Order: sequence, then structure tokens, then C-alpha cells
Amino acid sequence: MKVWRFSVFFFVAFLLLTLSMARFVVEKNSLSVTSPDKIKGRHDSAIGNFGIPQYGGSMAGTVVYPKDNNKGCKDFDQSFKSRPGALPTILLLDRGNCFFALKVWNAQKAGASAVLVADDIEEPLITMDTPEEDGSSAKYIENITIPSALIEKSFGEKLKDAISGGDMVNVNLDWREAVPHPDDRVEYELWTNSNDECGVKCDMLIEFLKDFKGAAQILEKGGYTQFTPHYITWYCPHAFTLSKQCKSQCINHGRYCAPDPEQDFSTGYDGKDVVVENLRQLCVFKVAKETEKSWVWWDYVTDFQIRCPMKEKKYNKECANTVIKSLGLDIEKIDKCMGDPEADTENSILKEEQDAQIGKGSRGDVTILPTLVVNNRQYRGKLEKGAVLKAICSGFEETTEPAVCLSNDVETNECLANNGGCWQDKAANITACKDTFRGRVCECPLVGGVQFKGDGYTTCEAGGPGRCKINNGGCWHDARNGHAYSACLDDGGVKCQCPTGFKGDGVKNCEDIDECKDKKACQCPECSCKNTWGSYNCSCRGDLLYIKDQDTCISKTASQGRSTWAAFWVILIGLVMISGGAFLVYKYRIRQYMDSEIRAIMAQYMPLDSQAEVPNHVNHQRA
Repeated sequence: MKVWRFSVFFFVAFLLLTLSMARFVVEKNSLSVTSPDKIKGRHDSAIGNFGIPQYGGSMAGTVVYPKDNNKGCKDFDQSFKSRPGALPTILLLDRGNCFFALKVWNAQKAGASAVLVADDIEEPLITMDTPEEDGSSAKYIENITIPSALIEKSFGEKLKDAISGGDMVNVNLDWREAVPHPDDRVEYELWTNSNDECGVKCDMLIEFLKDFKGAAQILEKGGYTQFTPHYITWYCPHAFTLSKQCKSQCINHGRYCAPDPEQDFSTGYDGKDVVVENLRQLCVFKVAKETEKSWVWWDYVTDFQIRCPMKEKKYNKECANTVIKSLGLDIEKIDKCMGDPEADTENSILKEEQDAQIGKGSRGDVTILPTLVVNNRQYRGKLEKGAVLKAICSGFEETTEPAVCLSNDVETNECLANNGGCWQDKAANITACKDTFRGRVCECPLVGGVQFKGDGYTTCEAGGPGRCKINNGGCWHDARNGHAYSACLDDGGVKCQCPTGFKGDGVKNCEDIDECKDKKACQCPECSCKNTWGSYNCSCRGDLLYIKDQDTCISKTASQGRSTWAAFWVILIGLVMISGGAFLVYKYRIRQYMDSEIRAIMAQYMPLDSQAEVPNHVNHQRA
């Protein structure tokens, strides 16, 4: 018992020393009162360190102050669930008498969508943190899903006065700037611990690492994020450096320490075992990063937790090396990175960790495990995959977030109610509503390579090549007698035009044109007209033949006579052309032969020196 008391005293001593030097920064979100006019304006509120803040989004709601149970320390006997079509209920509660988290839990059970806690004293805003874990609080803290925030006492009084005066108080909670987005890459860090025997928080951290690993590795491999793990260490007070307790909890002669896992020096693992494994995990990250595979750290820590737990007495170097080897990492490089834990010198890796614990700029000191920092802002809320992913994704500029930020893990599901107020085609099961971590957006979709165009709220029309394949481009279509008719023109446009033989708007209807009734065809005296769907049939009475181009009827005999004479003239003209051609060929050949003979005769009487011998076609006999 004496050893246990001393261990607790020792842990509290250097923890209080650290906390006394710490600089805390309260993470805030903007709260705007939109009505009534007399209190309209913007106010700061401190984000609660539990529940799920709507990072990257906002929430408009109506503030309600309960008549009874103003502090929310017991179950409410009324419901605050908003009716369909009404704004969400934001419950206003007073500080005091119970944990912040219990107030929010009771409000959530009563149907509230968010909670504002009014401070009971005039002071700067503080962070509403979770209570120390015990069996009763751990269960409800884990199940809190609504956001909460602390507001100043004076502002809370204004809200209560307006509500008691009969005014409807509407506010807007805005988390869009809770995480800054300076560039196209989000930088985040997780302050964690390899100890798996520290109670509810350790169990929560282990579960988070397993769940978040996949998303983290996708973001890291795609170059969207830069992740860095960190581990909190303390130093041993100088007066206890040579004590047995300090030696069991620290390495490098008291420079880097961790609390005893069981808070009992006489049993189980020591604090220095935790520090050594923390150091190993830092070196795993360093070596993996040098090979441009920093995401392997997630594989190592999750595999180590599964294969080398303290409860099975496998929390040691041998088991760790087995995991390292299975991941293809260089064990020698990792050992060299770790250095000698027994040396009376500083360890460069752990020294950097202690320096990083000190807050810089807008980030406060890190004193609580686990702590998540996104773009140099401490995350507030439940350490759960969907909530953390939403916070990381809010660090991207809008429209630049990667695909994983639009996955089911961070959807707000606003499209489930009334299709989010967006356009939809129920027949084709196409909608313009898209759930994102920022809330729903109404954008005309891209379906099967066909881009719909419109405002996304009331209209979306298919456009471009192939649009007629998607619900016939939203145009009229029908089928009769084995023939299909469509008003969709696949010409790259978005217009609908009734086909030939029909009239109408091309969207909702196309009516068959009665060419016979409208006297648009078969107008000759001998013609007989019969209307059909989308066309017409025209025939002639008696032994007559219908000529469509001239819209007239002629006798078949006359038609045959005309055909005979036409054939005669075609043949005659053909013979004339052949004869003419043959004459021209004959004339050309005769003339060529005569020219040759004449040149031969002239060559006998007027020989030329430069003239080559000309062939003579006349036979000469020798004397």
C-alpha cells in the first residue's frame, strides 16, 4: 500500500508540475443570433470536448430554455425533438451541480439537436471536458453524438430574457472556420500512447486507431494529408531522480518518464517499458517515412496492440521485432534510432517530443491523452472515425476535398428527408442531392457519362451525347405497332422535339398529326387517305398508281408506256454515244498511220543528218 501511495504521489507531482506551466487554448466556434433583432449578432462559444461537433458545417436552430430542470442534471420529463419541417431544437442549460457531459447526455435523450451551457460566473470561456472515467460516466460519454458549447454568462442571460419575453430565438452554430485551411494539404497529429492498460481512454484510443487506419492511409498515400504521431513524456523531478520509483518509470536517468501502467510499482510492467515502446513507435514512423511509406506506422501500432498486449505478457522487444519484421521494416535502423535508454544523455527523438508538447501560435500545450491537432488547432469532440474524418476534411478548401471526405462515414444524411429539397427524377432514380460532411448540396449529377445541367433545385436536364440513354433525356416517348417514337435528339443539346408526324411540347406530350384531316397529303381527286400512328397511307382508287412527290394518281398503263419510251431513249442515246466513240477512235488510229507513212516517204527525198531513221512501212525490193 505504501508503494502504491508513493507511485500515485510521484505521478501527481510531476503531472502538476507540467500542468502548472501549461498554456491552454480554448477552441471556439462562431454563434450568430438571427432573431430577435434586439439581440442579433455574433458571439463566441467554446466547443465541448465530447460529442460530435459538425466540423465544416453549420446548424440553424431554435433556442429552448426548459421551465424545470434548468441545469439538466436529471432526465427531462418532456421532449425537445423538433417536429417535421421545424428548425432543430438547441437546448439552453445552466452550468453547475453535475458534469457538463451529463447535461448534454440528458438533453440528447430528450431529443435536443445541440446544447448551449450558460456559464454561472463571468469569466473567459473554458473547454467543457469529460469527467474522469468511472463505470457510470464512461458509457454515456461514449454515446454522446450531439454538439455542445459553453457561452458566457451575460450572453446566456440575454437569451433567457428574450425567451421569457415570448420571442422566438433563432441561432446559427458555425463550425466552418473551426479548422483553418491554409493550403491544399491538411496537416494533423495524434498524441497517443502505447499503454493498453490505462482504462476506458486506452480502450477508446485502441478502437479508434483500428477504425481510422484505412481512411488515414488513403489520405496519406494520396498526398492529401501529412500525419505525425506524438507521445507525451514527462521528466522526473530532480529530487527523485535516484529513487527506485523514478528508475522504474523513466529512461535516460529521469529525463523521459511515463506513469506506471497499473499505478503499482510492485507488479506488472513499469512506466519505462511504456516509454521504450513509445520511442520504438516513433522510430518506426521515422524509418517508414524515410522510405516514403509513413502510413506503415498505422499497420505497426494496430498489429502491436493485437499481437503484443500487456495482459498476455507480450509487451516486449521480441514481440515488437516480430511485428516490425512482418512489415518489412529495417530492425537495425530502428534500434539505431532508439539509442541507449540507459545512457545518461539526451535522446534526440524524445527531446523533440517534449519540445513539441509546448503550444505554439493558436495551439495550446498538450497535456491530455489522447489529443488530436488538425492544422494547428486542437480537435474537440469524440475520438471516433466519422467525427475525426469530418474535422480533417473541414481543413480542405471547399470543393478541393478528396473522395474519402464524401464517403458514407461522414455523410450527414440530409438527403433522406424530402430529398434535401433538391431536384429528382423518381422514374429514373436520379437525384441532385449529395450528402457531404459540410451538409447536403444540390448539384445536377453526372450519370453514365451524361452531365445533367440546371440549378439542381428545380431543374436538371440531361445534355451532351448519350443523353437519350438516360430516361430518354426527359423527353416524350411512346411505342405503337412495333415502332418506337421519341422526342429526344441526341445532338448534344438539351431540347426535346416531337418527331415527324407529331406535334406537342416534346416533353410531356407529342400528339399524332392527322395529315388526312388537316389536308396535308393525298389532295388529288383520285386519292384516298388513311391516317396511321405517326404517319399516313395514301392510295388511288381504281387501276391508278400514286406518285407521292407529285401527290397525284396516274394510270398503270400510262406509267408502263412512259417507262418503255424512257427505256427506248436511254438505249438510243447509249448507241449513239458508243458509235461516236468508236468513230473517234477509228479516226485517231487512221490519222496516226497516215502521218507515219508520209514522214517515211519524205525522209527518202529529204534526209536529215540529225533525224533518226524513220520506220518505213512500204516494202522495197532490191534490183
